[in-house]
Amino acid sequence: MADFMRLARQGLRAYRMYQRVSRTLRGRRDAGRAPLPRDASGHARRDRAAAPGTTTSPAGTSRLYPGDWTGPVTPHYDPHPDGRPDPGEVVWTWVPYEEDHSRGKDRPVLIVDRAGEYVLCVMLTSKDHDTATHDDPDFVDVGTGDWDRSGRPSEARIDRIIPVRPEDVRREGAVLARSRFDAVAAELATRARH
Repeated sequence: MADFMRLARQGLRAYRMYQRVSRTLRGRRDAGRAPLPRDASGHARRDRAAAPGTTTSPAGTSRLYPGDWTGPVTPHYDPHPDGRPDPGEVVWTWVPYEEDHSRGKDRPVLIVDRAGEYVLCVMLTSKDHDTATHDDPDFVDVGTGDWDRSGRPSEARIDRIIPVRPEDVRREGAVLARSRFDAVAAELATRARH
């Protein structure tokens, strides 16, 4: 019995050493990456693998995504050069996929309003949704800006409002021209009336 206990203690020491070495090696391998989100018990949560260019969770965000905004939106133009996200500014943040909020990617968004602890945003895309025969009513042209390094024209998607905590903004992209913001605001107001 004494031999068994000695072997059990040695096995436990070896297992603990293996865990320490694994954490050290994983820390070196993951250096520079955003930390994995934690569950309620503090354990790292790993989701299923994501496609390249996407994240499996809101890495770097302060909390889990609360869901798309369904409340009222009152667009107002109020940009300030103070480093804080304000309506009228284009910023980069993690945007969850509509069909699976646990996955998404970093992308530019236009801040249109504030609501409590959130700034309310519409996402921007460089994909053109207008054709010669059909203008998609869910998208408003906003032109080009410093948020797109390639200088591609962008459109604001107005059928989905994304709540973002100010601390989850990755970087500021630009201040949208007032006339472009007003075009987005007018379309949002039209939708609210219907």
